[in-house]
Amino acid sequence: MSKNFFEINNVTFAIGGKEKVYDVNISIEKEGDIICILGPSGIGKTTMLRTIAGLEKINKGQIILKDKIISSDKIHVEPEKRNIALSFQENSLFPHYTVDKNIHLGAKKFLINKNIDSKEIIKILNLESVLNKYPHQISAGESQRASLARSLISQPDLLLLDEPLSNVDQSFKEDIQVELKQLLKKNKISTIVVTHDSYEAFYLGSKCALILDNEVKQFDDPYNVYHFPNSVQVVNFLNRGILLPARVTSANSLENDDLGIIKGKFIKHYPTGSDVQLLLQPEDLEHDDDSNLQLEVVDRKFRGTNFIYTLKTPSNKLIPVAVHTHHWEQHEVNEKFGIKRPIQLEHIVCF
Repeated sequence: MSKNFFEINNVTFAIGGKEKVYDVNISIEKEGDIICILGPSGIGKTTMLRTIAGLEKINKGQIILKDKIISSDKIHVEPEKRNIALSFQENSLFPHYTVDKNIHLGAKKFLINKNIDSKEIIKILNLESVLNKYPHQISAGESQRASLARSLISQPDLLLLDEPLSNVDQSFKEDIQVELKQLLKKNKISTIVVTHDSYEAFYLGSKCALILDNEVKQFDDPYNVYHFPNSVQVVNFLNRGILLPARVTSANSLENDDLGIIKGKFIKHYPTGSDVQLLLQPEDLEHDDDSNLQLEVVDRKFRGTNFIYTLKTPSNKLIPVAVHTHHWEQHEVNEKFGIKRPIQLEHIVCF
């Protein structure tokens, strides 16, 4: 008996005979949990969803849902018998039905013993004004939300969402994310969300599977994926920091030629004298104009609550530093920017 609600065990995902993602092991622990599959376009994320839904077969491993094998080299449960709903990124509405009819297609058979409010879903997704329109009369974002509503109303055992909010305006997207997550949790709809947006994945998922180079590079909770990436490939994909050359000077310190001594707790042990690549993220360094460590500002990006300053070191390395929008003095390009010393990191991540 499986200890998890849903499991993928040693599965290689392929489409059209071409293998896309190798030897995958990920799971949903409890009913109602949400996990995200994160990675760049074309890496095989949609192929994974199609296979889980039963639209593609597997030749190796097992896919298990509620203690039942639904895919293996010998077993293939047909899509209509899996009670899995798949909401595609592209328009999947029937053109000759209104939005309202598209949303409610097949809902009756699912709602007999279910407690889910279709009006609530339609309101959350802001579809009330387009219910009587046809798919060609609405925007791409509205079409995508209608497809999402149809999947939610069916209340499946497992919901698969392929870039569910990619066509939604940014100003509206964050509100939908909040209400969508609450709705899924409230109704205990176990969900796999595919996205290339790390912010979306980190908010929606209790765990994230990061797909790079045709394999799962890291499957972990979002905090660990961000703060404790397990490879240079993960660091480069997330693009939330820089790798700097450094030399380990003790069990809790290392030294960089530009920044000097940096102290903290190593996530992985390295012998004294080891040459490493130190991960430095925007939140790691503190602003202090009284410091004797002064770096040149080469760029400043406004990010709402923060500015991200790009600082150039004497060896021409570019370091991102986050500073709260309301810090007392803003710095312009070509000005000097002080870094607080001694530099103390919560955790030291090296490769």
